[in-house]
Amino acid sequence: MAGPTVTTLPPAAEAPVTAAAFRDGMAALACAVSIVTTDGARGAHGFTASAVCSVSDAPPTLLVCINRATSAHPHVLDHGVMAVNVLHRGQAALSDAFASRSRPMAERFAAATWRRGRTGAPLLDGALVSFDCRVSEVRDVATHTIVIARVIDMVVRHDGARPGLIWFNRAYGHPVTS
Repeated sequence: MAGPTVTTLPPAAEAPVTAAAFRDGMAALACAVSIVTTDGARGAHGFTASAVCSVSDAPPTLLVCINRATSAHPHVLDHGVMAVNVLHRGQAALSDAFASRSRPMAERFAAATWRRGRTGAPLLDGALVSFDCRVSEVRDVATHTIVIARVIDMVVRHDGARPGLIWFNRAYGHPVTS
């Protein structure tokens, strides 16, 4: 019995994808919004992130992509700990504060209430969930560093009543709940 027919198309001329076109395409990818924080010898630092995902549940591991131009970048690597604080839709202003390059760290942290996790990283009171992590691997790729971290502890505050904050089409949104 004959298998399916596969037609091979000739390679098309490949035009390079521009950074602007890539960003436009990525705007169609909805992402949860988190504030990633660290603390240690160089003080508390944090930034807003949408490039966060799970890696494994055995052991619990996640990854965060950090732009190397972000001021918190060297501090996360030096401290070796971080917390990923997942935001709800009422925390868009806090997300903006941590995304701002002009706001000092002290001002960013003063905009909310924090407590120390087991690793010493700041955990956001009121986050849907805070993952307290220890950095286990680091890999530089293009303009970013992929930080793989083992989840040491987590605080879950999500009760289903508050929808998560998402970033889609260059604007905040939230999931529709039934």
